[in-house]
This record gives sequence, C-alpha cells and structure tokens, in this order.
Amino acid sequence: MIKWIGRGIGLLLIAAAIVFFGVLPGIVEKGQNPVVAHTPYAISPEAQTLHDSLIIGDLHTDSLMWNRNLLKRGDRGQVDFPRLREGNVAVQVLTTVTKSPAGQNYDHNSTDARDNITLLAMAEMWPIKSWFDLTERGLYMAGRLEGYAEQAPDQVHMILTKEDLDAVLEARTGGSKVVGTLLGSEGGHVLEGEIENLDRIYDAGFRLMGLTHFFDNALGGSLHGEGNAGLTPFGREVVSQMMDKHMIIDLAHASPQMAQDVLAMVADQNIPVIVSHSGIHSHCAVKRNFEDDLMRAIAATGGVIGIGYWEDVTCDATPQGIARAIKAGIGVVGIDHIALGSDFDGAVETHFDVSELAAVTQALMNEGLSDADIAAVMGGNMMRVLGQVLPQ
Repeated sequence: MIKWIGRGIGLLLIAAAIVFFGVLPGIVEKGQNPVVAHTPYAISPEAQTLHDSLIIGDLHTDSLMWNRNLLKRGDRGQVDFPRLREGNVAVQVLTTVTKSPAGQNYDHNSTDARDNITLLAMAEMWPIKSWFDLTERGLYMAGRLEGYAEQAPDQVHMILTKEDLDAVLEARTGGSKVVGTLLGSEGGHVLEGEIENLDRIYDAGFRLMGLTHFFDNALGGSLHGEGNAGLTPFGREVVSQMMDKHMIIDLAHASPQMAQDVLAMVADQNIPVIVSHSGIHSHCAVKRNFEDDLMRAIAATGGVIGIGYWEDVTCDATPQGIARAIKAGIGVVGIDHIALGSDFDGAVETHFDVSELAAVTQALMNEGLSDADIAAVMGGNMMRVLGQVLPQ
C-alpha cells in the first residue's frame, strides 16, 4: 500500500510539474497579451501600396520574456518574426523585462513589492542563476535574441552599430525581409546597482535602456514609484556612461524629475533621448503620459515619442484611435518627433497584432496625413535617431 501511495504522489508531482512548466506559461501569456476579436480591417489598395513601401520601426515590445519560439508564427501573443515580416516591420526594439512588482499600477508601487518575474522565470525554466539576479535575467533574454539571429540570419539581424542599421535598411531596399533588432532593457535595475554590469549588458548587445520601470531603483525615481525622485549619483554615472557608449536613453516610466535631470545632462551634448512607448497627455490625460511641456522638451533634444497601441495611453486602442493619438502628438511636438512604440507583448490588450500594421497606415491616411508624414511617423523619425546615436 505504501508503495502505491508513493507512486501516486510521484505521478501527481509529475503532473503538477508538467502543468507548471509546460502549460501554465502559455495560459498566462494568452491572458496577459490578448488581441481583441475583430473582423479583418479594410485596407485600400492605396494604403497597402504605401504601407509596403515604408521603412517601419517600433521602439518597444516585450516578446523576449515569453516562452515561445519567435522564429515561428505563434497562436498567442502579438509579435513574432513571421508576423513582423507580414507587417513589413524593418526594425524592432526588443526589450528585456527583469522585474515587475505585484499589484503593478500607474500610481504607486513599492520597490520591495513581490516580484512577478521570479515566478515566470521559474515556470519558463530560465537558468537557475537568473532566478534571483536581474542582470542574469537580462543576459538570458539577450541570449535568446542572439540565438534567433544565429539560427535565421536571413530573418533576424542584431543591430549593434550604425553600420548594422545601414546594412539592414540597404538589404530591405533590395527586397530582403530581414528584420533588424535592437536590444533594450525595461529599467536600469538590470544593472543590480553595479556600474560594471553596464559593460556586461553592452557586450551582450544592449543598445537601449529605460532608466526605470514601475518602481524606484538605484538610478532614481519612477513615474509610478514612491515619490518624484530625480537621478541618484549612481543614475548620473549610468547616464554619463550610456552617452559615452552611444546607447539610447529611454525616459519611458521615468519620474518627471528624473527626466528633467537627464535633459540637463544631455543639453550640450547634441544627444537625442526618447520616450519609447507612451501617449500624449493633452489627448489622453492619464499619469502614464508625461505633460505636454515635458514632451516638448524631450523632442527639443531631437528625440522621438513612441505612441503606444493600448487603451491606457491612447484612450482608444483601435487603429483609428491610435492614428488620432499620433495626430495629437504631431500637434504637440511636431511631425519630426513622433514614432511608433507599440508595447506589444507587454501585458497589454490590443486591437491587432503586428501582422495587421497596415491598419494603422490606413487610419493615418483617413486622418489626412500626407504620405511623407506617414513615412516619418511609421519609421523615418526612428531611423534618424538611431543613426544619430548608435556607435559607428
């Protein structure tokens, strides 16, 4: 009897492990990154022709943290490389999410809140050394992207330098569907408070970093933290070294004071900074969107604001709603400073996945934007900033 009880417990443990490691991550992702059911969007021949001619870039997606092969077209989530090709995306920023507080919200989060990514890392069977080390988590996700580039160089090209960017754009001009990828971090806590880790992530391919995410960290205050703290001395050291390394500084999720501190540091350096995924406050008045004056100051560096695709920042997440948010952004900061910043696969609900991106081109045409303005917003402005900042 004891033997049979032992076997029964063993089978239950195996079944539980199969569910936890094999089934649960997919269920979680389907719940976190849904696409609203919809009939196919109507795309005019004129809009499709224009869309197919564009160089399209997106400043933010979190697909690397989910346990699926991005080289294959998936039945969950919002982004993978086949769907990027279908959407005619030329350059995609892929960010690494290394920590996310339980009860995450836009108003107030404690740095000490329980971390959601720890359980995800365990469930997806990330390397054990990454379970309790944020730098190792970032390096693990960087390794995922590097693996895709090695397995399918005709599909994925990691962009480390301006020359890499030029090579991707030249290849696409010649008819290639290769997707250039830029590796970023959602928050400077990936450094674990150690400046030496900036070298480690840079060497692993990181060329963009947001300074904070949903909580205050060693670099300074978050827009959603426990106060409007600015840059710490460590944060200033990180920003200074990012400028030296020609890394792109992303102010998404930064506190307004941190953003002002960064702007003061780059003022005389001719270095554009960005807000990778956001909305326009006068169009959608929520805390997640910086006030218009701060957005104008960011644009004045030569930088860009990536307009997101989810309800919280656009107040209307349909393609037409996103087009209206883009048009509002143009009214606030000018045509040269608006870009795309989807936040696909970032625990957001969207009304389309990346394969349906022509719906945004159609919506922009419906809003009366010229072909040249659509080209600037859909990728031209982003390519200008990348070309200016990336190392030679």
